Amino acid sequence: MKTVLFICICVHNSGRSQMAEAFFNHMAKGKARAISAGSQPADDVNPPVVEAMYQVGIDISKNTPRKLTLEILDQADKVITMGCGVAQSCPAMFTETEDWNLEDPKGKSIEEVRAIRDQIKALVEKLIENLA
Repeated sequence: MKTVLFICICVHNSGRSQMAEAFFNHMAKGKARAISAGSQPADDVNPPVVEAMYQVGIDISKNTPRKLTLEILDQADKVITMGCGVAQSCPAMFTETEDWNLEDPKGKSIEEVRAIRDQIKALVEKLIENLA
């Protein structure tokens, strides 16, 4: 079975891309794989993001933001950006990408983070359907 490497790129890799990676890996059930990375990774995943994902049964509390490298990018079959202005600071600008243009959960209330989470879940579900 072919493994698809899916990269959710976000500058800090601490919110949207972490949620997308977790949803994708949960829903793909081993038929494809997602990783996320950022051009300027934060030290930790945003705590309200961890909480919002935990509320839907997905624990990302041990995730660590990772640095996007050209090596990671070269492995990708599909590249998704999260609407975080990567053109200024990201090597993904040299490859074909799809942008989901999502609001950044940083500094948002848990209710706002849940709404962003739910948008990401719907987009990941659609992506998995299209990959099948």
